[in-house]
Amino acid sequence: MGRILKKRPTSLKKKKRSDAEPTGAESAVAAGDARSADTSKPAAADIVRKPEVKRPAAQPVSAPADNVVTRAVQFLREVKIELKKVTWPTRKQTMGSTLVVIVLVVIISLFLGLVDLGLSAVVRAVFRA
Repeated sequence: MGRILKKRPTSLKKKKRSDAEPTGAESAVAAGDARSADTSKPAAADIVRKPEVKRPAAQPVSAPADNVVTRAVQFLREVKIELKKVTWPTRKQTMGSTLVVIVLVVIISLFLGLVDLGLSAVVRAVFRA
């Protein structure tokens, strides 16, 4: 069973480029620059690089005991969600199934008891001879 993923806040979702903003090739065509109109390779002037931002080293994850507790709580939440999806049998269905199981257990135990008595009698007869 896969884990249930939480929805990401809308502030973290990627923003789509609006249709009103022209791409590099479209703006070049609009400006009359035939050299940049080739969409297979953008011109060097069209490429804008963002400055690299140095990020601090990742902080260690919380203590293992805390991690186990949070994982256990998450597991129990998922169990609760899955149990809500279960189609539970009615009382009548449960009683019928229980009765069938009890009857079959009695029948099989009687069969095995008779087979045991028969085989033990055969073994006793063989050892007496």
